Amino acid sequence: MSKSTSCNVIVLVALVALVVGALGFAAGFVTHTVMLAAEPEETFTLEVDSMLGDAASLPPEPSPTPDGDTGPSTTEDEAFQLFWEAWSLIERDYFGEIPSDDEVTYGAIRGAVNTLGDPFTAFINPEIAEINREDDTGSFEGIGAYVTMRDGRLMIVNTFRDHPAEKAGVRRGDIVLQVDDTVIENMSVYEAITLIRGQAGTPVVLTIVREGQEEFEVEIIRARIDIPVVESEMREDSIAYVSLFDFSSDATNKLEEAVEELLDQEPKGLILDLRGNPGGWLNEAVDTTGLFLSKDALVLIERFKDGTEQTYEAPHRPAAPDIPMVVLVDGGSASASEIVAGALQDHERAVLIGEKTFGKGSVQWPHELSNGAEMRVTVARWFTPNDRAIHGEGLEPDIEVELTEEDLDAELDPQLERAAEYLLTGE
Repeated sequence: MSKSTSCNVIVLVALVALVVGALGFAAGFVTHTVMLAAEPEETFTLEVDSMLGDAASLPPEPSPTPDGDTGPSTTEDEAFQLFWEAWSLIERDYFGEIPSDDEVTYGAIRGAVNTLGDPFTAFINPEIAEINREDDTGSFEGIGAYVTMRDGRLMIVNTFRDHPAEKAGVRRGDIVLQVDDTVIENMSVYEAITLIRGQAGTPVVLTIVREGQEEFEVEIIRARIDIPVVESEMREDSIAYVSLFDFSSDATNKLEEAVEELLDQEPKGLILDLRGNPGGWLNEAVDTTGLFLSKDALVLIERFKDGTEQTYEAPHRPAAPDIPMVVLVDGGSASASEIVAGALQDHERAVLIGEKTFGKGSVQWPHELSNGAEMRVTVARWFTPNDRAIHGEGLEPDIEVELTEEDLDAELDPQLERAAEYLLTGE
């Protein structure tokens, strides 16, 4: 690598650091949670949550530098001169192959971003960014699971019923250590997901560790995955049940149709299942909440770095304003799911049953860079109508019910049954 090229790398890193410094704060698509499936979903359905996991909102128009900055300051020039001093020694003395210009640039940017300590602010290389920009069709090729990165390890949030991951025995809470021959610990969730995704009919081997067991390998044959956004049924006890898997585009319309069909059967109560729902689009979360709250009821408070805030209110006449209601939540309920659950809990419209939610209450704006790479920058954080912080806190259920491995093995669902009991007895 020439000194000229390396200097360009330094300048680029400096500019990225400035952008991160000016825009960095907390926000939330799509992505944090990811889906192991096959196409878009910012949740990563191994797709990769096409980036749904963050209840994404649209970013402002991009500008060369934020807040009128024109370039690195003198102090920053000195800092990056130190970078060049160190890299010069690598170029001169390193016994081995020197990475390409792109690899050095990407590594430098990632290093700068990692100093923020925010897993949702991330640099995404052009190849992975292109995958993430696939349209939100609700279909993709992969293994059919939602995933997220926790403490540098990829965790299975949920699996799709009757899809490859579930059929292969993968479970919620499993930690994926390796994909084929590649160790993915401390890898970005976006990079890890691209290793798991692949053409339908091809195999992928995951090395998994499960609580109480030795690590083991699972071979999964990838398939075309169609995300079932909504599933519903009228139970034999006359309780209406509807499960929403994510907040992709048109999720509210599909949910409303299902709820109205159930209400026509005059149920005694309604269960909205948001367990394992990693999130999605902010507008869908607000619209979904509006199905159950009166028009103009406060749904969400969004606060930015400069102290300004934006509020979101229920946008339309509710489809189900009065029916007794329970919302099921767990550790996989994140982002947009927490917006809905938090608003319904604060307005005392629904009782939350299950386990504490994920705690993803930040907003990321994606910025496409000149070479097709992407910067996702946390810009705001979310608070419930009663001004409760979501990010890093999660929501505590009104009635806590654990779902154990023994329950899963026995195909039992004590959380669902407790919800039905509450609606039938009021206790």
